[in-house]
This record gives sequence, C-alpha cells and structure tokens, in this order.
Amino acid sequence: MPLKRLGHRILGLVLAAMILYGGLASPVRNFFTLPWQQRLTATAPLTLPWDLPPGLARQVEVQIASGDRTSTATSSFPQWLQLQLKLFGFIPLKNITIQLVQPVYVSPGGQAIGVFLKTEGVQVVGQAAVIDEHGNKVYLARQAGLETGDTILTIDGQKVTSDQEVANLINAAGQANRPARLTVKRDGRLLNLNIQPRYCQETGRFRIGVYVRDSTAGVGTLTFFEQSKGVFGALGHVVTGSDGQTAMDISGGKIVAAAIQGIHQGHRGQPGEKLGVFLDNGQFTGIIQKNTTVGIFGTISGRPGSEQQVQVALADSVHPGPAEILTVLEGEKVESFQVEIERVMPNQRASGKGLILKITDPRLLAITGGIIQGMSGSPILQDGQLVGAVTHVFINDPTRGYGVLAEWMLQETNLVPATSTRGAAVETPGYFLFMEYYVG
Repeated sequence: MPLKRLGHRILGLVLAAMILYGGLASPVRNFFTLPWQQRLTATAPLTLPWDLPPGLARQVEVQIASGDRTSTATSSFPQWLQLQLKLFGFIPLKNITIQLVQPVYVSPGGQAIGVFLKTEGVQVVGQAAVIDEHGNKVYLARQAGLETGDTILTIDGQKVTSDQEVANLINAAGQANRPARLTVKRDGRLLNLNIQPRYCQETGRFRIGVYVRDSTAGVGTLTFFEQSKGVFGALGHVVTGSDGQTAMDISGGKIVAAAIQGIHQGHRGQPGEKLGVFLDNGQFTGIIQKNTTVGIFGTISGRPGSEQQVQVALADSVHPGPAEILTVLEGEKVESFQVEIERVMPNQRASGKGLILKITDPRLLAITGGIIQGMSGSPILQDGQLVGAVTHVFINDPTRGYGVLAEWMLQETNLVPATSTRGAAVETPGYFLFMEYYVG
C-alpha cells in the first residue's frame, strides 16, 4: 500500500477513534471548534483552546511557517503565518492561518462631553396644520409628499441652513403667489417638491406646515483620544434624526467638556439619563468630522485627561468575562465600574452592536439603575486593553445593553500603525514554541 494512502487511512482511524472515544469530551469538541483563521496583534501570544490529556498532548507537534501571501521579511502589515498541527510529527490534523497586525495604542476616555452637530440643510422633525382664511386646518407639506425625517437642502434654489431662512423663503414664495420649490434628501435620494404656501391667520405669515431643526445637542461620553495626532472617538453609535433611524447628515459640529450635575435613575421600561452642563472653558474641545454607525470622530485639542495609553483589542480577542467601564457620575470625575461581558458578536459591524454587557457594580446600580442616556461612549476595558464602548440599554432590563467593539471605532480614524519589531509566541498543550521574526 502506498505510504500516502497509509497516512490518510491512519489519520481517518485516529479521527474516528477520537470521535468514538470522546464525542462528548471537551478536547474533542474543542478540536473541531479550533478556528481556521485567527487575527493577532504582532506582540500577542497565541493560545489554542485545546486541552488534551497529557499522554496525547506529547504526541501533538506544532510547526510555524511563513505564509505565501506576504513575506515575513517585509515591514508591512498585516503579515501572515501558517500554524500546522501534526500528530506524531507527520500526520496533519489542522492548518490555521494567523494574521499578524500592528498594535495601536490610545488613551481611554470616560469624560463627559457636550455634543453639537450642525446638519446639512435643515431636517423636518414634525408637521403641523395651517389655519387658512376660512378656519380650515390644512396639512400642506404632508399632502405634497414631504415626510418627517427628510432634509430640506434648498428652497427656490437657495441653500437653507436655519429655520429662519426656511420661514423667510416660504413666506416670500407665498407673497409672490407661487409654489415654493424644495430640494429634499431622503434615504440618500434627492427629490424635488413644489408646495403652495397659504396665509396663516394665527402667525400672519405664509406657511407650508413644517417644523425643522438645523442642529442638535446632547450629553455623551468620550471613548478614546490620541494626544500626539489629535484624534478622538466618542459615543460609539450614530447620531440619528428625529425618526431615530436615519443618520444625521452633518455639515459640522464640535464636542466640549461637560460636567454631570445629576442622575435620573433608569427603571424597567424607562431609561435613565445624565443631567449635564457644557463648560465654556473646559480642558478640551474637538471638531466633529464624521458621524458613523460606530460613533462620532474628529480632531481634539487640549487635555481631556491622562495620556496613559492602552492597546486597542482586536475584535477576535474580546471574550465573555469580567471587564470595567469608565464614566462620570458627578462633576468631571472619571470613575471605574465593574461589568460582565456576556456575549461577543464580531460579525455585527453593520449594526454597531458587537457585544452584550451587564452592569455588576453595586454602586453604579444603586446610583443609575444600570445603563443610562449620556453613558454612550463609556470605554470598556478588559485584560488591560480597550475592547469597546457602551452604546445601548435594554429597555426591559436597564442593567444590560449593547456595546460597540473598539477595533470598529479605530477603523474610522487615521491612526495608522507604525512599523516595529514583532514576535509571535505559540502556546500549545504539552508543548511550547517561540518564534521571532524581525522586521528591518
């Protein structure tokens, strides 16, 4: 019998024996759940979650070879390694592709911030009836097809950036006895609507019956900053319009330092909130450049807090277990509170909901009742790394909620990793192998 066929037959017998011997045993289950691909920072050790009996562990050999896609002799990242598990040194069990990426370090936040966002155009936040000369209530904007959540960009060819500009242009169109021509953005599409204003007896002006908003403001939490490059990330979720679903199209905005003056405790079915004031002469300010699914981002100046840095964890390395969050409950003091990460969902980037956490800290529960509004963006630390930020609360259980993964937030910034020397340590059952690859 050819040696190759003999090896395949032996491998089949070994695997069959493993299944028959320990179909319910954790070593067998763990073998079949070993990943085919794993991502690591260049300085992190690799541990395989495979606990074998000592006798069998001594027969498992681990070999590391450089990958074919990118040479490990170059200084670029990511780089690739092939991890090969063999039984008795020659029977292949599994090949695992390792992607090495350069670690990135940031300063964790936790500071309370005031958030100001300037919208592109003005956003329709409600509709109202116009009382005409006969006393009739007419919903002109609604009848013409304008919807709450739409963004009005221009009226009669003129850009609008405030509610006063909207009112003046609509009144001018009514006085000229002609329709107001609106250019509207809805779900990324541009629409043209013609609406004939009517004279309103209550206000003494021509109206079409809309309420609009040209900016928004609120209290949130700074997630991280990088002092040398002047970059920040905050909130961990998108700032939406009045419909609570559509991301606000922003034309500018800023963050400022804030102080917390009170807490409304959360209860089942009723989220709590932080009560804060914006500080005119705070320790830092920032310019908002992006409003994304995973937070707001931009440039920052001043000193938000300590410049002590921590590594940003890769999404694949975040795991269920104890963690802590940093947030402010009174004044400007950032404090640490204990939480439990219950579940990690690294494939949910589109929704921004990458993990589920539970507040376990008795003091935080006594003061807030759990996760409250204004806590969005509070950094989550685990194993000394920044792993995410608090984003949402479960309405029916305020002690629990969602968080965004920190790696997703980092991808929205310009924090590019620098080239450095790296090493890879592989820790396996009954066997330890250390390999170094030096980048020139």
